[in-house]
Amino acid sequence: MGYTSKVIAARLRTAGWDVVGTGREGTMGFHDREGVLGALAAASHVLSSVPPSRAGGDPVLEAYGEALAAAKPKWIGYLSSTGVYGDVGGAWVDETAEVGTGRRSARTAADLAWQELGAQVRVFRLPGIYGPGRSALDRVREGHAKRIALEGQVFSRVHVEDIASGVIAGMGGPAGVYNLGDDEPSSQNAVIEEAARLLGVNPPPLQTLEEAALSPMALAFYAENRRVANGKAKRVLGWRLAYPTYREGLRALSATTSPIIASDAPAPASSDQR
Repeated sequence: MGYTSKVIAARLRTAGWDVVGTGREGTMGFHDREGVLGALAAASHVLSSVPPSRAGGDPVLEAYGEALAAAKPKWIGYLSSTGVYGDVGGAWVDETAEVGTGRRSARTAADLAWQELGAQVRVFRLPGIYGPGRSALDRVREGHAKRIALEGQVFSRVHVEDIASGVIAGMGGPAGVYNLGDDEPSSQNAVIEEAARLLGVNPPPLQTLEEAALSPMALAFYAENRRVANGKAKRVLGWRLAYPTYREGLRALSATTSPIIASDAPAPASSDQR
């Protein structure tokens, strides 16, 4: 029960579903074998949001793959990543694009392994996830936001509530792979600038990658450039986005984000950095 799956679970419970899960926010521990096996045997639907291990395998399939195959739930879902597409120089990718060419080799292996479980499997490939407590608004407010001078760099993203609606739509749709991203891939700079505007402060200054002193994980994020197409989920699942672009998403989140006061506002940018 991580950030995204908690939102999915909350929606399902509101609709009358009985939902159990593992993790700190779940009803049992991942290694509570007896509890997990019992839950798998009783479940009509099973969703995994567990990422690959550092060693490269999928922890769920390694620990419970045989039990999952024997239980034969009518629906299996897996939350994957659009990182499986790798760097395509800013081009559009859909579900037919080649996978396994980027840095997410472990994720690609897990993505493909889940697909091999059978005809009841739906794999949802997710781009950057944002929502309450995890958005550009929070990074700007906390002084952690960065704008990187990288010409032509774009990313796809999706609001966590739209992931939930996409996964639930997938419960009534055919098996397969679905990209769940918003309608407007854009630069991270544009998102940070919109967040700063909503908070009434200047955006952080533009920096080179070297000046920004990013972590290895963040540097890897900027090493790939792509636009993720979402047409299949709309067409096949009837998925409709509540937040079709980052602007609608950030606007909604800004209503619940603490305002910035003068004493904690980021320093103004110079005229050539706006």
